[in-house]
Amino acid sequence: MEKYRKIIAKNVRSARLALKMSQEAFADESKIDRTYISGIERGVRNPSLDMIVKIAINLNVTPAALLTETDKDQL
Repeated sequence: MEKYRKIIAKNVRSARLALKMSQEAFADESKIDRTYISGIERGVRNPSLDMIVKIAINLNVTPAALLTETDKDQL
């Protein structure tokens, strides 16, 4: 399970940065607590499926994209 938390962490952070948004701005726009977003990006939070979908929608990506390991990840 920890592997997938790390994959989600990397993918959420990468997608957020691609939108040039701070954690605070993203959290505010998404109506999610900033510390929760921070926990997800650090891989210490285990987001529910509902939260993964909500985050994906706000990042303009699919939920699958947040769960997909890229070749360079290989955790």
